[in-house]
Amino acid sequence: MSSDPWGRVDETGTVYVRTSDGEQVVGSWQAGSPEEALAYFERKYEGLVVEIGLLEKRVKTTDLSAKDAMAAIDHIRGQIDEHHAVGDLEALSKRLDALVASVEARREERKAQKAKQTDEARHAKEALVAEAEELAQSEQWRAAGERLRALVDTWKGLPRLDRKSDDELWHRFSHARSAFSKRRKAHFAALDAQREVARQTKERLVAEAESLSGSTDWGPTAARYRDLMAEWKAAGRAQREHEEDLWNRFRGAQDIFFAARSGVFAERDAEQSENLKLKEELAVEAEKLVPVTDLKAARAAFRSINERWEAIGHVPRDARPKVEGRMHTVERAIQEAEEAEWRRTNPEARARAEGLTGQLQAAVDKLRTQVDAARAAGNNAKADKLSRELEGRQALLDQALKGLEEFGG
Repeated sequence: MSSDPWGRVDETGTVYVRTSDGEQVVGSWQAGSPEEALAYFERKYEGLVVEIGLLEKRVKTTDLSAKDAMAAIDHIRGQIDEHHAVGDLEALSKRLDALVASVEARREERKAQKAKQTDEARHAKEALVAEAEELAQSEQWRAAGERLRALVDTWKGLPRLDRKSDDELWHRFSHARSAFSKRRKAHFAALDAQREVARQTKERLVAEAESLSGSTDWGPTAARYRDLMAEWKAAGRAQREHEEDLWNRFRGAQDIFFAARSGVFAERDAEQSENLKLKEELAVEAEKLVPVTDLKAARAAFRSINERWEAIGHVPRDARPKVEGRMHTVERAIQEAEEAEWRRTNPEARARAEGLTGQLQAAVDKLRTQVDAARAAGNNAKADKLSRELEGRQALLDQALKGLEEFGG
């Protein structure tokens, strides 16, 4: 019979292991000596020691799940409970008990960590939903659209919650995205419709602008181009692919017209500057007729000057008032001379003037006699009153006599 502190082999080859509950049969050994039997089952014990050590290390240093760890522990414990090795089996059981406690602690730790992660994920998803619902009302279409796409990527990176909570939050999140997409689609559809109307309007404006480009009716056409430009600005923008081409055609038509007008105006300005010189020379010639000494000759000369004036044509607009004013001054002087001559030679007017003068002279003589009579009678009040009346009539008489002189006598 052979033995060691933890086991023995009896004469029949039965191997025993010593425990606190007494000896337990390990197995039967018939293939060799008792020493070899003990050595075999001691090696099995060492194997369990190594296996437990490896499991302890895995539990401590890896992310081995609690389920897998407990399965490994149960497997080793089964071998210990069946007494398939010779050694301090109770020490191994204690190590397994400690390992179970460690696994349970890890399980609780992971459970708390998972709960924390779930709570963080819930708050994160609620924040994403709140932001998405706010963005759903935005009209910053590009920025809001890009932000919503980024929120989707963020959502995908977050852990799932329980099915009900996750589905409810996702439904709100998805609804916000759909609402934004619907509003954006409606906005751009309306914008496309507006741009199509703008395109049609601008096509019409371009057609009219091109039809006017060859016009030589400078004033009205230029005014119409200004109106067309105002209509263009009010029409809004057409689609991007049409806007630039339409503008180039519209602007090109205007450029053709205004370039032609500028050329014509440049020639006209040169011509009008020359006309101004000629009219200024005629104005100098006309001004020599004043003062009028020979009405007939002055009238004939002015008529000749005026005919040459009319034949010359236009002068620059800003110079026109001054040069025409000089001619008008001469013309008024001749007209005044004509009126004076007419008054002097008009028999009816002369007769009326002479009759009026005679009446006023008789009235003055009568009042003077009355004044003298009143003073002689000592009635100074009446004399003063009559004197004031006499002064008025005398003034009228003086004026009438001056008018009569214009008739030559």
